[in-house]
Amino acid sequence: MSSQQPSPAHIPPTDAPDSPATPAPRKASRTLAAALIGGILIGGAGVGVAWAVSGDGSSANDAAGDARDACRALSGFEPSDYTAKGAKGEIALNRFGAAIVLSASAAAGDAQYKPLSEAVLLARNTHAVTYDFNDSRVKKNLDKARQICDDLD
Repeated sequence: MSSQQPSPAHIPPTDAPDSPATPAPRKASRTLAAALIGGILIGGAGVGVAWAVSGDGSSANDAAGDARDACRALSGFEPSDYTAKGAKGEIALNRFGAAIVLSASAAAGDAQYKPLSEAVLLARNTHAVTYDFNDSRVKKNLDKARQICDDLD
């Protein structure tokens, strides 16, 4: 038997690229923003459901209860922890998310809570653009939401 060597036509060139075309890089900021917003909404919904299920009964499943719970989440939200690693960051992310979805639920149930929902949503939307809770526009809307919460008591 004779051993056959592959013909040069069957040997792939060593300087060939791994793939025929390299795709253009995606806009990382858009992907990150979408992931953050999705995470906030999912996390907030999870926290809201957990509070509703395990609550002490002091807040009913009504608009006023949702507003109180949104304010409770917002009062426990520490913006400086938002980017922290581990539990501290997860808590901040979920509390902010809970404030967003619960204030939206309150506004859907009763128009008197619409200013609370708008302030929290404006804070979220501005933060999604700036990624900075120290931005004056983000602070302004968080302060406005917290003031509305203070006025609810």
